[in-house]
Amino acid sequence: MSVTIKDIARESGVSYSTVSKALNNSPLVKPETKKKVLETASMLGYTPNFAAKNLVSKKSRTIGLVWPAIDRIALTALVSKINELVTAENYFMILSVDEADKAIGMFKGFQVDGVMIFEEGRETMLHSDVFSSIPILSYGVSGDHVYPIIDVNHKKAIHLAVSHLIELGHTSLSYIGDATPGDKRQTEKLNGFYEAMENAGLTVHENSIGNTKGLSWYDGYLAAKELLKTSKPTALISGSYDISVGVLRAAKELKIRIPEDLSVISYDNIPQMASLETELTSVGVPIEQLAEKMVTSLLSLIEHPDSINLTQLMEPKLALRKSTKSLQKHL
Repeated sequence: MSVTIKDIARESGVSYSTVSKALNNSPLVKPETKKKVLETASMLGYTPNFAAKNLVSKKSRTIGLVWPAIDRIALTALVSKINELVTAENYFMILSVDEADKAIGMFKGFQVDGVMIFEEGRETMLHSDVFSSIPILSYGVSGDHVYPIIDVNHKKAIHLAVSHLIELGHTSLSYIGDATPGDKRQTEKLNGFYEAMENAGLTVHENSIGNTKGLSWYDGYLAAKELLKTSKPTALISGSYDISVGVLRAAKELKIRIPEDLSVISYDNIPQMASLETELTSVGVPIEQLAEKMVTSLLSLIEHPDSINLTQLMEPKLALRKSTKSLQKHL
């Protein structure tokens, strides 16, 4: 026979309503009383009846996340942080690697309260009846979306990287990233490089760009090896963490020392940058801030539709580590 709230109330010596409030983390219950109730519930092996709670609240306390790329370190780190924050808010999260339309159809079957979409490649296009029936938040590049989007300002991030390298005295800069048309996030980064170089009065030569034609570490390795054999930049900007792993391997094989011979800045402001063989200076919105913004924004939409701006533009930051040096010290 399953344990009920009444059993917990009887065992802990408090009222039924107090147990209910304690289990729902209500601030109206004293900390010591809440602790006693939770310990009693655990001792009795109490399992919440979520189905019954959902019927009362008309909410599943479940969030769906459309995640198209499970092999990318930065996105994996972001999803882990989002899940941590969602769990702290007493929500569950369901992941799908399907296309957005298909994933949302599945999420509806689970009666999720809201959906996050990680834009990857071409812009996600959804039928109007989809986003009118369920709160949707997108992570990508702002444009013609009719549902709210978190834009991490990829272009400005690359501007910050270029500016920092120029302050260090570098004028011969290269960029390695996916230049394949169609992925708006990657295009924004590349365009940011061209813009920043032009603003600084610096020329971008044809061999200054390494097109990875993909986003894996091996794509980065091949592009970096080709670029570093044919040109001699003093500084390089990489389009992602995974690509940077390939850049580091190529540099090592070519006996190019970082930062003594080549300064490197990577996009993706994640803690994993400090765990690489060479701790990489990185740029982008810190992953903790991005995850918090995404979770708080979606929960706000769930509680109060139209409560957030259609576009939320975040500010990228430069995280200095050990992969850059002033040009004077290179010489």
